[in-house]
Amino acid sequence: MKEVVSAAFVMIGDEILSGRTEDKNLNFLAKNLTEMGISLKEVRVVADVESEIIAAVQAVSKKFDYVFTSGGIGPTHDDITSEAIAKAFNDEIVQNQVATEILENYYGKENLNQARLKMACVPSKAKLLDNPVSSAPGFRIENVFVMAGVPKIFQAMFFAAAKELIGGKKVKSQELKTTLTESMLAKEFEDLQKKYHQVVMGSYPFEGGTSLVFRSKEYEVLDKSVTEMAEILERIKSGSIISA
Repeated sequence: MKEVVSAAFVMIGDEILSGRTEDKNLNFLAKNLTEMGISLKEVRVVADVESEIIAAVQAVSKKFDYVFTSGGIGPTHDDITSEAIAKAFNDEIVQNQVATEILENYYGKENLNQARLKMACVPSKAKLLDNPVSSAPGFRIENVFVMAGVPKIFQAMFFAAAKELIGGKKVKSQELKTTLTESMLAKEFEDLQKKYHQVVMGSYPFEGGTSLVFRSKEYEVLDKSVTEMAEILERIKSGSIISA
């Protein structure tokens, strides 16, 4: 099993950048990848501009094990993701026969106009991703999974993609909640991070105290760091731990 498996997410669409559409896919993707032992390391948002899509996908596909994209694979003129992805991999767009048959079965052959047929056009080297929600498939080319932006469809396509993903060792997380403010524990928390470099530590203030989160793939070291931090908090102020 690979120790670290990494991923990136490229959100494509002018509507995301303008604020017209609120993204609801990032949190879903991050949670599901984490559960599979895949670390989401980078997120980019790009406009519906071919050159920008190509540049973004080429950059992250070389840097990470897996790349996921959302948006731009529908039937309208501004849905240019498929063409851009093909060019990113020096491939050409073709009308996929299997995708065409899927759309024919869904819409009826007599209702399959040019716009709908566009959704059957994918890179020649692509492997289709099933879409049980609205039929038009997503696809995979090399390590890039190209999916719809509509959350319900994105999720369905992700579960199809998940069958092809190989995760690494899963990250485990633990949390300590304390009534202490960040400034009261900052020095000790920093020293503990230096001591346990295998553990990623973060502090998050909330009304009434601070949440300390510990994340690591080294489970024994993780337990030790949390136990030690709990002892430190008790020394600073007895009874300051709200939950562990």
